[in-house]
Order: sequence, then C-alpha cells, then structure tokens
Amino acid sequence: MPERPHHEAPMSRLYRPEDIADVLGCSAWWVQDRARRRLIPFTRVGRAYRFTPEHLAEIIRLNEERPTLMPKPDVAAPRPAPQPSASRGAHPAQAERLRARSPRRLRRDQFDTAA
Repeated sequence: MPERPHHEAPMSRLYRPEDIADVLGCSAWWVQDRARRRLIPFTRVGRAYRFTPEHLAEIIRLNEERPTLMPKPDVAAPRPAPQPSASRGAHPAQAERLRARSPRRLRRDQFDTAA
C-alpha cells in the first residue's frame, strides 16, 4: 500500500453558510442569497453552498470599506451672497386664488347620454 507523501497539504475544511454567517455576524439567508447571486465566492457541493477559509477571507475583503479622502477645499475668494432676482421685483406678486374642482361624479354625469 503506497504511503502519502508528507509534502501534500491536508484538505481544507468546507464551512456551511450558517458557519460563515456566525463569523460575519449576519444571517445564513444573507450568505446564501449573495452566493446565489454570485456576489461572493463559494464552492457548490451538490445543491449546497460551501465555503473555504480563503472564501471567507475574500468575502471580508469584498465587503471592506475604506475611508474616503476628502478633497481639500479651495482657498479662493469668498462667493458673494446671491442677490434677489429682478423678475421677482421689490413687491411680491399677488398669488392667484385657487378654485376647487367640481367632483368627478358630477362631471361624469354631465356627459352621460341615454343609450
């Protein structure tokens, strides 16, 4: 019987979505949904999603957010305050008085014809 060479790496463990969800602090549904939509790496064994430690590390990297560097504000001359537009004028325009519409039932009855 041939012996295994010592330089072979042991098989890595496959984790279930529930295990990954526990580590990430989310639901197993979230993990399965992301795998189903192919947004995170996974291995498929039959119809089941399985994850390696490398997959978990990549999922963490994919969801990592870095702080954005805020652009330095320009030290230009201050902008002048906006002036009131000339179209409005010095006197506020009189608002047109609103009129109520007639009810739909009445309008529909006006156009009813005998058949």
